[in-house]
Amino acid sequence: MMVSEPEKAVSVGSYFRFKGWRKAAWWLLPPFLLIIAFFAVPVPEFDVPYSTVVYDREGELLAARISDDGQWRFPPGGTLPDRYLTALLYFEDKRFMQHRGVDVRAIGRAVQENLHAGRIVSGGSTISMQLARLAETNPPRTLSRKLFESLQALRLENRYSKAEILQLYAAHAPFGGNVVGLEAASWRYFGREAGALSWAEAATLAVLPNAPALMHPGRNREQLQRKRDWLLQQLYEAGHFDALTLQLAQAETLPEVPLPLPQLAPHLLTRILAGGGNGTQRRTTLDAALQRRAAEVVVQHNNTLRANEIHNMAVLIAEVETGRVLAYIGNTPEPEGQRSRGHAVDIIRAPRSTGSMLKPPLYALMLHRGMLLPNTLIPDIPTQVAGYHPQNFSRTYRGAVPAAEVVSRSLNVPSVRMLQDFGLPDFHHYLQELGLTTITRPANHYGLTLILGGAEASLWDVAGMYASLGRHLLQYDARLPAQAPFQARPLRFTDSHRAEPEPTAFPLSHGAVWAMMEAMQNVNRPVGETDWRRFASARRVAWKTGTSFGYRDAWSVGLTPRHVVAVWAGNAGGEGRPGLTGVEAAAPVMFSLFGLLEDSGWFAEPVFSLQPVEVCRISGHRAGPDCSDTVTQAVPLTALETPACPYHQAFHADPETGLRVNSSCFPPENMTRQTQFVLPADRAHFYRANHPGYRPLPPWKPGCEPQESPGMAMALIYPTDGAEIYIPYELDGGRGKTVFEAVHEQGDVRLYWHLNEEFAGSTQGIHQLAVTPEPGRYRLTLVDEHGQQLTRRFTIMGDLRP
Repeated sequence: MMVSEPEKAVSVGSYFRFKGWRKAAWWLLPPFLLIIAFFAVPVPEFDVPYSTVVYDREGELLAARISDDGQWRFPPGGTLPDRYLTALLYFEDKRFMQHRGVDVRAIGRAVQENLHAGRIVSGGSTISMQLARLAETNPPRTLSRKLFESLQALRLENRYSKAEILQLYAAHAPFGGNVVGLEAASWRYFGREAGALSWAEAATLAVLPNAPALMHPGRNREQLQRKRDWLLQQLYEAGHFDALTLQLAQAETLPEVPLPLPQLAPHLLTRILAGGGNGTQRRTTLDAALQRRAAEVVVQHNNTLRANEIHNMAVLIAEVETGRVLAYIGNTPEPEGQRSRGHAVDIIRAPRSTGSMLKPPLYALMLHRGMLLPNTLIPDIPTQVAGYHPQNFSRTYRGAVPAAEVVSRSLNVPSVRMLQDFGLPDFHHYLQELGLTTITRPANHYGLTLILGGAEASLWDVAGMYASLGRHLLQYDARLPAQAPFQARPLRFTDSHRAEPEPTAFPLSHGAVWAMMEAMQNVNRPVGETDWRRFASARRVAWKTGTSFGYRDAWSVGLTPRHVVAVWAGNAGGEGRPGLTGVEAAAPVMFSLFGLLEDSGWFAEPVFSLQPVEVCRISGHRAGPDCSDTVTQAVPLTALETPACPYHQAFHADPETGLRVNSSCFPPENMTRQTQFVLPADRAHFYRANHPGYRPLPPWKPGCEPQESPGMAMALIYPTDGAEIYIPYELDGGRGKTVFEAVHEQGDVRLYWHLNEEFAGSTQGIHQLAVTPEPGRYRLTLVDEHGQQLTRRFTIMGDLRP
């Protein structure tokens, strides 16, 4: 078949075009395959575990935990110090900044040196190629492996910057033994961070990875020193330092053996590990110098306390304004050669009975609500509420005590009565808002013991609560027409900006917090807490101690405008010890720690959150019309809501005898009007013992006694109205007795006791009556010799057998 000329032309053209494309394909195939091979080579990845490392705010190492594979390998990151970087590049890869992962000139030079020596003396590997090799576990030293590492080096240079490659190398280079990475080596061999290395130390670490097995500082020291000194000589000749520096650097000795890493904050390290921080490095807010000195204080005091079998202590120091923790000592160190006493427990996070630590916030909340003034008298008398019978530390009563003194003297009975007045559910709610995260049970679970240590809180939360109260006072700005509400923010030991839930804000008067601070710096302390004077200094500190039931927990928290210092002392296992009180065991430590801190003055008075009010000097209430001795006092703005003084009474007296009279028995024109401070009989009985100048109202002039009882002449201390009483059996098996007790404002008067209208006995002077009534309901009636009566109802529930 004949082919036409046009068809032949097309066929010939197609042939030549196909042949041209095939020739071009042959030329393009090699680079195409190289590109495929390049991207087929994986970028080296370091899938290795890292040590957990904790630094202070300036970058000083506080503590570290070895990695899961037993290596001291710090996580990569941070800027490499100039001295080490200069030494490393000069020794390992002078043209690192010029090549792209493979240095052809270096390879050529290595080939010549190896041929000339007749053995391998130089590998020509760049830092990027060495990094690729470090990513593998013991790779073979073959030509094919070298080519593969070259491709990997190109891939590394394509992905990372030069600075990132150097950081990866410095973090994964071997330094002998189980030490990996520059930072770990700096601390293990020289006891300091890499940025503080001398030229000699930097040169040592630059040459060490070249042959870590042979150049371990503990052996082959001559070879290691020759390499180091050679590198120092090269750096000198290159103009990096002068001859004197060279001479001093070469005179430095090599490290003998690896040093132990600092363990200044082991419990904080454990806390970070528990929070998911394994294998990370954390820059904290701690001050290493303060942490070290605080630890010395703890050891010093703990050495004394151990003689009393008190083995554990925890300390927190934080900034009030920022909440940053400056010192975190979770427990005392374990003494060498002795068995563990719970020293591994982080007491800072452990919930412990709060003792009296919650009394100041209750006082501030009551001031804010206008329920009292700073010196309002609070009853301090035998008290029983639903079977609960609180007692003061001294086992005595004072009758009536100013509210501020209840805080400073840490009195239990008045505190319980204050909580009862404020309301248990409300106080329970506010404690949660104040940041006490461990108070999770309903209010009724704790009851009124909540104010005396019936709940548990951690030192972390308690210190945070007081820091928040101090911060609220610091944030007061007299120039603003409205102040920000109170917010409780927890302490923090890092400056990370992780999202935290916004705390609930609630109103709390700056004046109330101010009054709380003033009460907390009051110097008075109760019986058993008198040794505080030898710890106090000239600086002003608001502080509170606490002791749990059974002497198991001793607390002391102090506050200044700059710092909060919190101390706990006791036994991690909960064993109580005599003398384990806040003042004796914890307060001395707290004041020693304040001695490490700068004096920061005192809080500025929140002038527009206070107002001057005329106050009765004796009762502490707003002055009433019958108060004769008053003083002007700056009190919270809610002061006008408090009642006027109820204790000053006006009466008429016979000017000759001083006896009380009235218009029914004495000429009005001859009587004089007088006022007197008079407490209810139950309070007056105990108040008189502590205030010898106290006098009851004068007796009535014969024939002037009122027909109706004034209701204050006598009081029944026990039983309380509606009480349910169980009578115990004695050790000999006989039925015991219950002792009723009453007081009368006239000490020598006789009282007559009646049970269900039957005479039970009489008392005079000391009004106590022991009886053994049968189970049942009873009506107790007291009648004094003037005919005044007092009635209470109670129930005898049965007997308590031993």
